[in-house]
Amino acid sequence: MEFCEKLQELRKRKALTQEELAQALFVSRTAVSKWESGRGLPSIDSLKEISKYFSVSLDELLSGQEILTAAEEDSRQKQQRFRDLVFGLLDCSIAMFLFLPFFGQRVDGRIQEVSLIFLTQVEPYILIPYYACVFGLIALGILTLAFQNCTFPFWVKYKSKLSLGISAIAALFFMVSLQPYAAIFTFLFLIIKALMLIKWL
Repeated sequence: MEFCEKLQELRKRKALTQEELAQALFVSRTAVSKWESGRGLPSIDSLKEISKYFSVSLDELLSGQEILTAAEEDSRQKQQRFRDLVFGLLDCSIAMFLFLPFFGQRVDGRIQEVSLIFLTQVEPYILIPYYACVFGLIALGILTLAFQNCTFPFWVKYKSKLSLGISAIAALFFMVSLQPYAAIFTFLFLIIKALMLIKWL
């Protein structure tokens, strides 16, 4: 008997609905439904809670192969959460461009270092993309940190790619518009993200 069938049987023995079991385990009803339909296994922490709640051992709940699969899935989820944390913090840290003197502008024949907020001696067609890139990364960073446990397929698939894409565009635009400090920092963050993705492919 597989885990999904065992969980259903244990739940029905206690005359619980999926909603009631979910509340007892502090997970969503969708998670319980997914486990019972065989579309996924719980995390190690959730397995411990199930084991304790129904007073059964992990060996009784899972076969050897299922234990390995659960451990691999748990490891993958932890890597994903760590990557989201790093991506989110890197993207949010771009906010420093608004307040620290990463940009140069020509004033009275000499270059003055200013923050993005005080960058006034440039054309709007340059300034607008600067703000778009910076605020785009900040917004994406906040969303990544806020929705680390979101399982919506589009978000899971594209959040890292979107972060890389905006970072690449920002780094390129800062280079082309001759803003070396902003370009170097943005490019450095881009490299860190790319290396993390390559490591965990």
